[in-house]
Amino acid sequence: MGRIATVSRSTKETAIEVTVNLDGTGDYRVTTGIGFLDHMLEQLSRHSLIDITLSAKGDLHIDAHHTTEDSGIALGEAVAKALGDRRGITRYGDALIPMDETLTRVALDISGRPYLVWKTAFSQPRLGEMDTELFKEWFAAFAGSAGITLHIETLYGVNNHHIVESCFKGVARALRAAVAIEPRKADSVPSTKGTLGGAPLTDV
Repeated sequence: MGRIATVSRSTKETAIEVTVNLDGTGDYRVTTGIGFLDHMLEQLSRHSLIDITLSAKGDLHIDAHHTTEDSGIALGEAVAKALGDRRGITRYGDALIPMDETLTRVALDISGRPYLVWKTAFSQPRLGEMDTELFKEWFAAFAGSAGITLHIETLYGVNNHHIVESCFKGVARALRAAVAIEPRKADSVPSTKGTLGGAPLTDV
């Protein structure tokens, strides 16, 4: 059986349904109503090789905050659910992503202990219709609900589009490595405690 999970999340602010296949080929169907966020989640899917189908309807007449944050929560929950007890995973992943003048470093641990270190800054307030401050919110929401310790640091860069895209591509490549099954230990959880993150999350 593949590591596939679906999560539906509905509040007064957003309605989101997401399905992931951790053993996919990077196929995606993403519609959030926020063009730039769609573009980033497509990059995440393509470079992680995780199939992502995500549909979000949110209160965009107010702003993009709720849709951005809740899509991160729902996608993280789906990844956590698909991982199950984390048996056999490599657990750790890292990536160093150049994009023209920009270089971003990402390291993550599927630890069950959510934490975000964010060392990235932007020189303009918006990209397309999306506030640049929302990118940190998305990664915090994703790491929190997926149970991932996530470090993102842009070492240098000028173009804001390149900066944020290198962050998403870096997370994608690190996640690709971390969720991969280690064939030498496919039957065990990669922790001396014998458990990572407890029971898989359920739909909310």
